[in-house]
Amino acid sequence: MSTELKTDMVAVENFEPSTWTGSARKSWLRNLPPEKLLPESQPSYVASWIYVFGMATIVSLVIVIATGVVLTLGGIQWWHTSPFGHFMNSLHFWGVQSFFFFMILHMIIKYWMAAWRGHRFLTWATGVVAFIAGLATAFTGYTITTNFNSQWVAFEAKDVMNSVGLGGFMTTTDLGQMVTWHVVPLPLGVGLIVA
Repeated sequence: MSTELKTDMVAVENFEPSTWTGSARKSWLRNLPPEKLLPESQPSYVASWIYVFGMATIVSLVIVIATGVVLTLGGIQWWHTSPFGHFMNSLHFWGVQSFFFFMILHMIIKYWMAAWRGHRFLTWATGVVAFIAGLATAFTGYTITTNFNSQWVAFEAKDVMNSVGLGGFMTTTDLGQMVTWHVVPLPLGVGLIVA
């Protein structure tokens, strides 16, 4: 550590804040020092191409959320009749495809690398939970596309939900309920798990 950084750390420790913002800054600088936030070199294990798949999953998720917000602002069916809507829907669709492709690839590789060993198990388990929440989000998204395929899937899924006792909790044939599940709680869940 350079002498300049050591001097900065001593200044942070000796600083006595008089406001809540000063306390927040002192806590932030103590727990997240700039030399750790903005390192000049990367750890050797990050040099692997495997990490690209995890990052590609996150980039795909950002694309899915951004295009989903645009699609939501127009309502449930506007994209059927608008060229811009078709474009946004296509971006959303391919974002979802790449999200699952990269996520599955990342999870398989990490499993075979035994990245779940030791204290990393909870990190790997949250990835599995994110995958399951992503599947639920994708399912509800498919049921709200308002075409014959989505209607058929919704009615077939209704029987599955009833058979496992979840029919009263999630009615797949109720378009409004599926839109609500797809737009609010499930994407928030995936986003929070990833964050």
